[in-house]
Amino acid sequence: MSAVMPLEQPAALSLRNIGKKYAGIEVLSGVDVDIQPGEVLALLGENGAGKSTLSSIIAGLVPPETGGRMTWLGRDYAPDSPGAALAAGIGLIHQEIRLLPELTIAENMFVGRLPMRGGRIDRAFMETEAQRQLDRLGLKVPATRTVAGLSVAAQQLVEIAKALTLKARLLILDEPTAALGGEETELLFAQVERLKAEGVSFIYISHRLEEIARIADRVLVLRDGRQIALHATAQVPVRQLVEEMVGRSVERIFPAMAAPAAREVLRVKDLSCREMPLKHIDFSVRAGEVFGVAGVVGAGRTELVRAIAGAAEQVTGTLVLEGRTCRFASPCEAIQAGIVLVPEDRKQQGVVVDHAIEENLIYGNTDLLAAGGWVSPGGLRAFARKAVARLGVKGQPEQAIAALSGGNQQKVIIAKWLARNPKVFILDEPTRGIDVGARAAIYQVIAELAATGMAVIVVSSDLDEVLGLSHRVMVMSRGQQMGILEREQATPVAVMELATA
Repeated sequence: MSAVMPLEQPAALSLRNIGKKYAGIEVLSGVDVDIQPGEVLALLGENGAGKSTLSSIIAGLVPPETGGRMTWLGRDYAPDSPGAALAAGIGLIHQEIRLLPELTIAENMFVGRLPMRGGRIDRAFMETEAQRQLDRLGLKVPATRTVAGLSVAAQQLVEIAKALTLKARLLILDEPTAALGGEETELLFAQVERLKAEGVSFIYISHRLEEIARIADRVLVLRDGRQIALHATAQVPVRQLVEEMVGRSVERIFPAMAAPAAREVLRVKDLSCREMPLKHIDFSVRAGEVFGVAGVVGAGRTELVRAIAGAAEQVTGTLVLEGRTCRFASPCEAIQAGIVLVPEDRKQQGVVVDHAIEENLIYGNTDLLAAGGWVSPGGLRAFARKAVARLGVKGQPEQAIAALSGGNQQKVIIAKWLARNPKVFILDEPTRGIDVGARAAIYQVIAELAATGMAVIVVSSDLDEVLGLSHRVMVMSRGQQMGILEREQATPVAVMELATA
């Protein structure tokens, strides 16, 4: 439990009347808060509440409106770029991974500030320092390997390790544990506590409200761009925080799940993959069943569903889809057969962020709409409107998908695949980066998919989510299947015992 910081000491960062308008529309106003040296301030709010705008102002990405004032270490602070903020000692770690896949981990950690010695890059120093930071976070990979192929969770830890090399005095962590399991989260928290003791301050943004009391000292809640509450302690009931965030009472209630049918839709037999690696995975999913996959980061969960969906090479074993043995050389072949995947990295693999909702909906579905090799604008618009209405997406078909919240982007991806009426629907981290108010809608969608008779596979690092949605849970560790638990057997203790065996 974090101690309450003494507020009588001088503030490290002071914000007064901070606001922002876009095209004349006010998206943030009247934020007043002081952040103390060695303090973790949790910043909470639904998607669109103003968290990203406030973080961007502090990190020099966007300027605030005139009339507000920031001070940093007792001096006026008005960064005109992220570089200026970083030079002052303030760094932002984005939720979206921004690493360069072709470079090594060490090169990514020092890109733009490569250490020099005798007119040459000092690779020995760079790689040694990078490895030290990786070791501190418990990421067991060599700093000399390229980023390409690393899991999202591992890339997130690399981003955090990179920030630790910057010697920043204030770090803004945007959903730092969204892709991390329990063990990795604890390693991160241990580093935060250590840095706090050295006087480093943090702004901690998270939708995992159960983490707040564990890591934060105080809590700032935003709603609709306005400061709703500033709690002097992080020991605030989760229910109260949720109600402040959304302006109404919201329960984390998982929908009732009907019993699945006896009919087997998918059977995976002795699946292995040298590329991933996976070893001897064997399970089945029935019609109307939600089959959960749990395990700590690095267990092989994402690798498993990618192998099933045709997105892996060197796969051995057998897939039997509705009694027919299949082998997929590509995701396209899997999609045509009736297996679709909603990926964990929504913005990199799930949508084309610069394109419209209707365009994202048609990608992967041109064969359903093309007449004589052409997709008519009218047919596209009608298809998009139907898909948007079916999932309750808050947006117009012609609107850019980048303007949607994470929850609505996820609904667009689901709607795209739902149009194909697939046999197997796989969702990898379905609520990653989605606020607490929108998760219930995604849970309901998953329940409705199962109710139509689809076989649904859900992968999540949120253990409560896996347990709340699944009829059965398969636990993985180090690429191997450790056991399958029936719903009544699948307790947090039982899952973690298998996951860490």
